[in-house]
Amino acid sequence: MLDRIWEFLNTTGFADLYWGNVVMMMVGGVLIFLAIKKRYEPLLLIPIGFGVILTNIPATGLMEEGGLINYLGLGVHLAIFPPLIFLGIGALTDFSPLLSNPKTFFLGAAAQVGIFIAIFGALALGFSLDEAGSIGIIGGADGPTAIYTSVLLAPELLGPIAIAAYSYMALVPIIQPPIMRGLTTKRERAIEMEDPREVSRLELILFPIIITVFVVLLLPKAAPLIGMLMFGNLLRECGVTDRLSKTASNELINIITIFLAFVIGAEMIADRVLTVQTLEIFALGLFAFGFGTATGVLMGKLMCWLTKGKVNPLIGAAGVSAVPMAARVANAEGQRENPDNFLLAHAMGPNVAGVIGSATVAGILIAFLA
Repeated sequence: MLDRIWEFLNTTGFADLYWGNVVMMMVGGVLIFLAIKKRYEPLLLIPIGFGVILTNIPATGLMEEGGLINYLGLGVHLAIFPPLIFLGIGALTDFSPLLSNPKTFFLGAAAQVGIFIAIFGALALGFSLDEAGSIGIIGGADGPTAIYTSVLLAPELLGPIAIAAYSYMALVPIIQPPIMRGLTTKRERAIEMEDPREVSRLELILFPIIITVFVVLLLPKAAPLIGMLMFGNLLRECGVTDRLSKTASNELINIITIFLAFVIGAEMIADRVLTVQTLEIFALGLFAFGFGTATGVLMGKLMCWLTKGKVNPLIGAAGVSAVPMAARVANAEGQRENPDNFLLAHAMGPNVAGVIGSATVAGILIAFLA
């Protein structure tokens, strides 16, 4: 009888539990706390946090061949989930702020500079060129793009890179404001911008088609991300596929988000994550995101000067592709200095430009490195 009891105890997760598992389960708990208490991207952090907890319970077999997470993970490791997320994002995105003021494309481009700065930093720390490219893309604050790039360039770093990208997306309201205030004056932050012009339906229909043809001809490796983003947007804007647009922007993106976020959390196994390398990835990602925010604001200041004060530099911070959180933060900072200042519509221009920009940069990196 005692032998049977001992045998049973050896089959429990307690038999193989070690301090690293406990630490990671606590990390998962912190992510869930931030999602519930602070409301930091709960749709992402709750499935990620629970995935972290579940995968660090020993002896479940979930990650082994035939295990549930092993099968769900195929959607990530075969690079299926990220383009489907982009399909939903496209169906949710209104590109009219960008089309009404095309100059904001430059703000979205400027905010991608942090990606390249992080690449050089990663190379200096001894990461390979492929790994550096995957780490750098965190600076775009675009989780699906970071996952897609990592799967193709450095799949062994997928877990830390994905967690870092999604964490910094969730922490935009904490990370960005000090940078924005430090680089602008009160007078600049209080600038009120003119109402954007009305964009015609024809422009909205032609835009996703033209962008797809141009970008994919230039960077064929960007086709899965750019193609799905623009396909989703065409479903939204054409006016004759409401059912498909609603499915892509609701049911589909919600289902894929659940699986994607959960699998990413499940990649955070203690043995893989509790390393110096992971801390370096998180530090480089934070630096890249902060630098991208700064270059976006600085480009905004330049545009403010060139237009004689018609552009509020704060909208440059929205050039990172954390949609729509970065645009909301820019709007909040503007209203902090001037309660009558409504920047959301203007900030959405560089914000959606950042989505296109980060996907384009990913295509460049994949084309050169994969």
